Amino acid sequence: MQVEPRITFRDMDPSPAIEAKVEERLDRLERRYGKLTSCKVVIESPHRHQHQGRIHHVRVQLAVPGAEIVVGRDPAENHAHEDVYVAIRDAFDAAERRLEDHARRSRGDVKTHAG
Repeated sequence: MQVEPRITFRDMDPSPAIEAKVEERLDRLERRYGKLTSCKVVIESPHRHQHQGRIHHVRVQLAVPGAEIVVGRDPAENHAHEDVYVAIRDAFDAAERRLEDHARRSRGDVKTHAG
């Protein structure tokens, strides 16, 4: 990656283990797609419910030549995201799908309709 990733924690304490997991997923994206010019990841745990745990929100913003890809996983109904690692996995899986779509369009693999 040309620029170091920026990982931000909101409403929770920074964790070296969580940072390591994010960097692991970023390395995987870099190996697979290359050409990532910047990356910002925001991990937040905004709500505290009485009977349930904190639901984590993860936002991944990637810049590649010709596009910016933003994935915000807002798991309002998904209590699996009480585990921050599951929330990170889901956000990076969505980012990977978007990068794959962008790569297909860049190669011309996607047909366009005449206007």
